[in-house]
Amino acid sequence: MTLLIKNVQIVGFDQKLPDKLDVFVSGDKITALGRFPGKTADKIIDGQGAYLSAGFIDLHTESDHYLSLFSNPSQVDFLKQGITTIIGGLCGASLAPLIYGSLESVEEWTDTREINVDWHSVNEFLRLMDKKPLGVNFGTLIGHSTIREALIGKPPRTLTKNELNVFGETLKRALQEGGFGLSTGLGYAQTKDTPYAEIKALATVVKNLDGIYSTHLRNDSDGLLESMEETIKLSKETGVKTIVSHLIPTENYETAYEKTLENINALDEKIDFHFSVYPSNKRILKLYTFLPSWAQKDNLKVMNLSLEDEWLRSKILKDLPEVKPSDFLVAQAPGNDSLVGYTLNEIKKLYSLKSYKESLLKLMISTKLQATIYYQNINRDLLKKAVKSNRSLVVSNAASIAPNNRIKTMKPDRAVSAFPKFLSLVEEENILDLETAIRKITSTPAKKLGLAGRGVVKEGYFADLVGFRDNRVNFVIVNGQVAVENGEYTGLRSGKILRHKA
Repeated sequence: MTLLIKNVQIVGFDQKLPDKLDVFVSGDKITALGRFPGKTADKIIDGQGAYLSAGFIDLHTESDHYLSLFSNPSQVDFLKQGITTIIGGLCGASLAPLIYGSLESVEEWTDTREINVDWHSVNEFLRLMDKKPLGVNFGTLIGHSTIREALIGKPPRTLTKNELNVFGETLKRALQEGGFGLSTGLGYAQTKDTPYAEIKALATVVKNLDGIYSTHLRNDSDGLLESMEETIKLSKETGVKTIVSHLIPTENYETAYEKTLENINALDEKIDFHFSVYPSNKRILKLYTFLPSWAQKDNLKVMNLSLEDEWLRSKILKDLPEVKPSDFLVAQAPGNDSLVGYTLNEIKKLYSLKSYKESLLKLMISTKLQATIYYQNINRDLLKKAVKSNRSLVVSNAASIAPNNRIKTMKPDRAVSAFPKFLSLVEEENILDLETAIRKITSTPAKKLGLAGRGVVKEGYFADLVGFRDNRVNFVIVNGQVAVENGEYTGLRSGKILRHKA
């Protein structure tokens, strides 16, 4: 199939191009840029002067965590905002390798009974996904927790020397089979006490195979500076390409965040170090993260046992954090779907409770800590500073979930509009010029991942393209096929499974 896109202004290229160009696509590749007034093609799109860039690359998505790669393969929420490539396996949890075929590491996000697991290795998983067409291109990191829990079970403990060797070999094989790197979820109860030496040993494996290391910090609140210092130290000592996941400025910790930004921006240019942000005023948080720090231990089963113990429950109630009840919204409440969409204020009224802390405790007990919360506590001024940093990358940190999903879920705004909101933000606040903003979501993440032939509108490159005007997406091309036209999904699924060339 051939495709001709006429009258567009190409942005994000590494040099200035004429204002109006045509782009000719043959099969899944861009074959010519220029002016072709007499050229014909199987499909012609008149861009009418719209901007055209490479398809946006989202380095932090959760469609694998929610298993919506299977239940919602079109991934239409991403397509309609111009995203053509997504990466999964973040925050320590991936869908492969599964040493014993268990999806235990993603149980916090969804009901894992939704699918039958018929793979173990990364190679088997990616070959299976090759046969299930997606609307977008998909690649995965390797989850630290996924391998660690399979190796030693629960509760967590320090690995023996032999176990660490086995872990290293398992990771090496996973990267050689197509994984793009390693992710850790050091902010979660199961892995927050993982020794630095273990992470360094695994990061060295990743460095040797030219992968990336992505981490959810051990502490992004009162321990932010120390956690970031640890990550920067790891990057310097191993040389591994690093991304700090969702480094979002929250209220009460503004001073530490500003200092953290200064430290990151001051890094030597030779250090390949980035952090991701999303343009939203809400964070997505697991309910158990509102427990007192002393009660966040081992796993959900152990934490729920603490809630069932009368003496511990009273201690937990006393030590629960102060939250803004009107800014605390229930997005998902397994076992109690009727609470989805409720604020803490409304839960207090519903159960005729005396305090917001009692409301929070009631929610924890009724959902067995499996609820997901949208919490509005982001400092917008600092977010703008973060977006401006040449070390920041823009992500959705969300999943594309079908409306008929069996588990009732509220979609966060960034699941459907993270990238258009980013473009609007940088334009309205004059934070970045358009060319720089586009490179931040196209060529920079492509280079970080080592994605050959993607991230730039260029002859010989894959035809992953997005046409937009006034920060609204008009059309999206994935591997030469029109996935979105006039802002609407066409029904085509032409995404490819991406493999890292370890």
